[in-house]
Amino acid sequence: MQSHLPIVAVQAPPQLIGTPLEAFADEAARALESNPGTKLLVFPELHLFGDGSPDRHRTEALRAAAEPLDGPRMVGLADLARKLGVWLVPGSLCESGPGGELFNTQVVLSPSGELAGSYRKIFPWRPHEPYDPGDQFVVVDLGGAGRVGLNICYDAWFPEATRQLAWMGADVILNVVKTTTPDRALELVLARANAIVNQVFVVSVNCGGPTGEGRSIIVDPEGAVIAEAPDAAPTLLAADLDLGAVDRVRAEGTAGVTRMWSQFHPGEPAIKLPVYGGRIDPATWPPAPRS
Repeated sequence: MQSHLPIVAVQAPPQLIGTPLEAFADEAARALESNPGTKLLVFPELHLFGDGSPDRHRTEALRAAAEPLDGPRMVGLADLARKLGVWLVPGSLCESGPGGELFNTQVVLSPSGELAGSYRKIFPWRPHEPYDPGDQFVVVDLGGAGRVGLNICYDAWFPEATRQLAWMGADVILNVVKTTTPDRALELVLARANAIVNQVFVVSVNCGGPTGEGRSIIVDPEGAVIAEAPDAAPTLLAADLDLGAVDRVRAEGTAGVTRMWSQFHPGEPAIKLPVYGGRIDPATWPPAPRS
């Protein structure tokens, strides 16, 4: 696995629904011009589906704009990723499901223009969002440049989501966000907490003003802030993530002491988790090997 992942997170206001994809292509190209060598380019949640109104008030407009993942919008995005030569996360998209569902779906496109992975938001922000929930956690291998876990906005409020992605071997959690409310300050706490308790990088990229609260953040596996936007102004957060830090922190412990992934001894009994109808089994506790 390559030890470094140069990433750019784009904090920007969402584009209006129906804006030609050429406008997004220009936006992505400008972000890369000032950051040569970038391998992963990430935009906020629903970046191509804005109009400034709460989602629950425009369900029909979002449904009308939704497409399946083999539709023309995805074809255009795949072509863009190929032209840019980067791993591209264009935020999340309104996906039209096979049964008429409306999903909020995060996608990862490879530098060769392939759909490398897609994730339907499991925890829509109810009662404020009209989306149907997904039912599968998703990680994506970036061609030897690390493994990312896909995560959308309100998912961060459910610690089980980040824990599951870390257990699946994610080095980096990509939390794409469209927060327009004052609780963005709390999400910054959650970004650091989720990084700390799972010993992973967390990239939480929010939409910018005037629509969003901004304050995007990149956090390392010990919870230290690598980069942060101070406000809602359009901002590029660029960082070179040292993926070897995940292994170092897990081996040496957070702050040199805490090793939660090495908590259990061989042969110890499982811990029942009644709230989930499940358990923690020490035999299967360690995370999956990462790419």
